[in-house]
Amino acid sequence: MTRIRLLLLPILLLGFALLSGCEPKDRRPGTWLSGDEVTQAVTDWSFVNDAQEVFIETHPWYGIPFSVTTVIASADGKVYVPSIYEAPAEFPGSKYWNSVIAANPEVRVKIADQLYPMTALPAENDAEFAAGLAALADKYDFWRQVQNGETDTAFAIIRLHPRR
Repeated sequence: MTRIRLLLLPILLLGFALLSGCEPKDRRPGTWLSGDEVTQAVTDWSFVNDAQEVFIETHPWYGIPFSVTTVIASADGKVYVPSIYEAPAEFPGSKYWNSVIAANPEVRVKIADQLYPMTALPAENDAEFAAGLAALADKYDFWRQVQNGETDTAFAIIRLHPRR
């Protein structure tokens, strides 16, 4: 009886951890994101420029969300996030979360304590890539250095669209 209890305890703890979710932190990925889901349409996304980093929850085929921390910027009503690669920078590349959104682009983005249902798609062309990089460069010193060619970084630009 004691052996069974000793075996059940780790299983129950793991189950509880999975069910309660585990948000990402810095470079450590997570699972479910918590917060209040925004159901009304957002017409002005400029508020994302007040957030230094956000969480993105992806939905793999096996049913347990996979979430990451990233930066975010908005310009001209569009929302962008980057994904840094080792090299080369071809979407979905070596990033697991990018391969998940390539298969299922529906994501949830956590900004402050709010969850926004969105669709994540790689930049469609050079103009959209440049617009995303410019939005990030306007907000973050690192991305300004990338834009100016001061830093050799391989990356993809992902545009976030509100889900309808």
